[in-house]
Amino acid sequence: MEEHKNLVTFITDDNEEVTFYVIEQTKLNGYTYLLVTDSQGEGDDGVAYILKDMSADGEESSLYTIVEEEEELNLIADIFEELLEDVEFES
Repeated sequence: MEEHKNLVTFITDDNEEVTFYVIEQTKLNGYTYLLVTDSQGEGDDGVAYILKDMSADGEESSLYTIVEEEEELNLIADIFEELLEDVEFES
């Protein structure tokens, strides 16, 4: 993962680079979660994703997965909504 200010680049399983803009970060139960979007501008309704750091302690690179389990997704989305007063999630 390569970072430049609020920009992160991930390498997929297919070795493709995917770039996201980090909106917010939080920790819960020992896991780091990132709220990212594929859009950089305000007023532009990009797609937002919640990513979970699944890396083992001591690993050089990070392993993030998209949170898909509904209960975990709703819990983390609620936390991000509280952290970012002007953000509301839609399914």
